[in-house]
Formats: sequence, structure tokens, C-alpha cells
Amino acid sequence: MTIRVIIVDDQAMVRAGFAALLSAQTDIDVVGEAPDGREGVRVARSAHPDVVLMDVRMPEMDGLAAAREILEAPVGVVHRPKVLMLTTFDVDDYVYEALRAGASGFLLKDAPPADLIAAVRIVAAGEALLAPSVTRRLIADFAAQRPAPRKGPAALRLNGLTPRETEVLELIARGLSNQEIAGRLVLAEQTVKTHIGRVLAKLELRDRAQAVIFAYEAGVVRPGDPG
Repeated sequence: MTIRVIIVDDQAMVRAGFAALLSAQTDIDVVGEAPDGREGVRVARSAHPDVVLMDVRMPEMDGLAAAREILEAPVGVVHRPKVLMLTTFDVDDYVYEALRAGASGFLLKDAPPADLIAAVRIVAAGEALLAPSVTRRLIADFAAQRPAPRKGPAALRLNGLTPRETEVLELIARGLSNQEIAGRLVLAEQTVKTHIGRVLAKLELRDRAQAVIFAYEAGVVRPGDPG
């Protein structure tokens, strides 16, 4: 199946470069481009992409606001693409907020071409793009800048998890890959995938990215905790 992609970035050369790279792949089709977030929302509504590559900082409407509009579509709009944020910064507050809004991950603009191609495929397949090392640095850094985790409703939702599922959630939030979680818990990798699926379903989370945010906000892990 061909992956339909749109590219939203205020730099024409970036859009052209990404479009050329992705269009050269037999399983990826670039179906639209936009120079700002507002136009990006319009193109996303009309082109029905599977993945939106969304720059963070743009005029008219920034990537965060655009991602929210796309992911929180009004009643009657049934198509909701995956959003992959693009940034030139290793640590960017907009990216954290975008993950909370439902974006499936982020990618640095200077990442190798192969990483961009892989990222589109990963996000299109329903996975979150949060490399373990990036998860540890980015999410922990931002969580450290915010107030203590909000207990209340988030903590109550944890009651529906089994002890093993809670362990898996904690290790996701610490930035471990499925393979690393399997090794830590002495489980088969497929079993880990099953546990992750159940965690997401029980907590009504869209993907792994939201699971990381939820774990910090519910107090499952805290910045500075030993890994």
C-alpha cells in the first residue's frame, strides 16, 4: 500500500528536498505541500494523507496549532492522519506540546535521508517515532521544567493496569525499546508488543508517544529517577 504524505514547511528548499527524496520511494507518494500551518490544515483536509510532515516554527500558524487542528478534527471529519513533527532543535518545547496534542513523534531536520524515509514508514504503520535516546533526553528535560505530576484522574486510570502492564509503561517512559523491555523483563518481544497494545487500549492512548507523556504526568516515573 502506498503511503500518502504532505510536507508542511515554510522553506521551499526543504519542501522540495524532502519531496524529491520521498517521491523516489516506491511505497511513498507526496500528495501535497504547504508553506505554513494554516495552509497545511487545508491541504491535509483535502488531500487525505496518511502522514503529515509538520515543521514546528512557521508563520501564519505554527506547527503545534496546525497539528492540533488536524488531530482534533471537527465532527464529520473522519480522516485523521499521523503527524510527524520536524524541528531543527534537539530540545524544543513545541515538540513536547505536540506530543501531548497527539503527534506521533518528531524528527530532526538534519537527520540522515534514510532516517526520514524510515520515520514516514514507522509513523504510517501506527508506531510512535521516539528513539530511546531522544525519549530519555527530551521528555525528561521538559517534565523537569513542569510542576509535579498531576495525580487525580491520571493516577486513577492506572488502576486498570496489571502489575506487569504498569512495569511495561514505566519502561516505555524511560525510553527503552521493545527489545530492551523484553530483555529487562525476560519476555519475548512479541509478548512485550501485546502488553503495550493492552496498555494503550486500557489508558485510551493513541500511541507510544502519548504513553510516555501520560507516564510522567501520572507520576509513574519522575525526571531524575534511575533508569
